[in-house]
Amino acid sequence: MTFDSLGLAPEYLRAVADEGYTEPTPVQRQAIPLVLAGRDLLAGAQTGTGKTAAFVLPLLQRLHASDAQAGFAPSAHAKPVRPHVRALVLAPTRELALQVEESFRTYGRHRPMRSVAIYGGVGFEPQARALRAGTPIVVATPGRLLDHVMQRTIDLSRVEVLVLDEADRMLDMGFIRDIRRVLALLPAKRQSLLFSATFSDEIRGLAEGLLLNPATVDVAPRNTAAELVEQVVIPVDRERKRELLAHLVTSGRISQALVFTRTKHGANRLAEQLGRDGIPAAAIHGNKSQGQRIRALDDFKSGRVGILVATDIAARGIDIEALEHVVNFELPMVASDYVHRIGRTGRAGVGGQAVSLVCIDENQLLRDIQRLLGRPLPSQLVAGYEPDRSVRAEPLRVRSGDPGHRSGDGRHRSVSRQGPRPAPVAHGKPQGERAPRPMAGPSRPAAGASIGRGDARSGASPRNRPAGHSGSHRAGASAHADRRGPSIGQRPVVLPGERLRRAAEPTHTGNHHTGAGPAAERNR
Repeated sequence: MTFDSLGLAPEYLRAVADEGYTEPTPVQRQAIPLVLAGRDLLAGAQTGTGKTAAFVLPLLQRLHASDAQAGFAPSAHAKPVRPHVRALVLAPTRELALQVEESFRTYGRHRPMRSVAIYGGVGFEPQARALRAGTPIVVATPGRLLDHVMQRTIDLSRVEVLVLDEADRMLDMGFIRDIRRVLALLPAKRQSLLFSATFSDEIRGLAEGLLLNPATVDVAPRNTAAELVEQVVIPVDRERKRELLAHLVTSGRISQALVFTRTKHGANRLAEQLGRDGIPAAAIHGNKSQGQRIRALDDFKSGRVGILVATDIAARGIDIEALEHVVNFELPMVASDYVHRIGRTGRAGVGGQAVSLVCIDENQLLRDIQRLLGRPLPSQLVAGYEPDRSVRAEPLRVRSGDPGHRSGDGRHRSVSRQGPRPAPVAHGKPQGERAPRPMAGPSRPAAGASIGRGDARSGASPRNRPAGHSGSHRAGASAHADRRGPSIGQRPVVLPGERLRRAAEPTHTGNHHTGAGPAAERNR
């Protein structure tokens, strides 16, 4: 199957061809015709499957077709003929928001439509100016979007299409309340699309309150690890993990690798230790500024550093061409996060390897992962680094003072698995601190390649009621019938940030922003 068979207009087929893609991925084959037809959609796809293009391409086409039906002939440089927000994409992190907004510009290059990314951590006023100038497409993180709502710099009352991207991660990060507030501001008559890496029970609960008679696309069975990823476990003593990782790099077994730790402190420490070992390494996490994270990823992609050490949420959505290795320096506390981690490699038809360095303290975490995958992972000893069988398991501790690690419900996790015993000390440092390709940019694969670049707890939002209405959002079949009117016509560096902190927010730059908004992601 080619893109020509999906119903896309010539200008979008040209944009896809410009990027070197000729064959749609499974999620694109299934989702694009459904979105073009105006259906609500519940789509499940792992990262690296092209899900961003699966909604960007048909969304652009539908908005332009609606203008054509209304007799508008928008110019690429003139102000929008409909200056209000028409399409809203909610993303969990500022980096993913930038990535998606870049996709709108990339695939709309032959028929442009204005778009803007709205996210925290930067000045408020430039975003407000872009919104006042008229921007039909807004890609936003929920908290900063609500800041604009409170400052009255954005009006969501005429949104025609809503997209929730990476909905599972937004749930994990505690965004459900912000999402509910945003949904209450949207019109009842709209098309809604929900994209998620997994179809958890919570995601299905969210979809039930958000979507009307949705079509379902599921090209990534729940919690299935990437098929092209070779997975191996290397047992090692806790104190020798860094030494083993350095050995794997210097011996040539691992060249370029994305390495996961559980905490920001652990990421910093490991990168510094590897540097002292003569191995160029960089760390990315929520305490790093946007500029620092961009430089770190640029250095990694260019080969100036071979090891990029990251926490789970900081690495969400990272898109690195042909990444060969992912290393779990520390196993994640939540088994499903393992699937997300190893999905950074084995993308878009290119194989990769996931190496997990597992000490005796992590045996239960490993069993949880294997239970989730439904099979044992192969184990492999490295000569000279065999674990000492006399060593006893110690409790895994994630420091409550580290604001970067939260459990799925947003609360700090102080002790995990083993109870509240104090963490052991070795070499003068507390061992408890050893904590834890969809597409967006213009990379060009070989001919025949498929598009595939990397690209909230249940609680249904009031889909069929106006903002401020306190009654049930499900008023019966008539409410469903009334809500649906005539359907409308048919490259920057990205690396998601850390988990949210619901603490008091500092004042941000910009004349209209007071820092009173609820967006915890502003501080990532």
